[in-house]
Amino acid sequence: MCEDKYKGVDDMLEAKDIMTKSVICIRKETPIVEAIKLMAKNNVTGIPVVEDDMTLVGILSEQDVLRLFHTYEDEKDRTVSEFMTQPAVHFEENELLLDVCYCLRDNAIRRVPVTLNGKVVGVISRSDILKCILKSAEEGIPLTTGEPD
Repeated sequence: MCEDKYKGVDDMLEAKDIMTKSVICIRKETPIVEAIKLMAKNNVTGIPVVEDDMTLVGILSEQDVLRLFHTYEDEKDRTVSEFMTQPAVHFEENELLLDVCYCLRDNAIRRVPVTLNGKVVGVISRSDILKCILKSAEEGIPLTTGEPD
């Protein structure tokens, strides 16, 4: 879904350069109502779903739980595993930020987990990329060195 458009470019920003490192994660056994409370409390649009060792197994987004609007009574006792998207679109920490940007732009995705050997180490949201663009503009530093192939 999110292909690498800039392979081979060495001097560009990588996912690890702007990712948020303090990531809120949940387990697939978490009750869905608790997961929604966690999302609302922390003002996030999605949460990585992980195993105990932080291995990424899916992602739970606002979109995944919208069906509860009309199915709440039937599904309120279910767990995250019944709502999450899997496999989760994610990027390794050394992948190009430009690839992350294109993925978020070209798909109905607002945030992606960042992993190191399959374990969640960060997350990048659309707003993180907007902040990066603003910082680059303020400092007069170009973000990219070329056009995609």
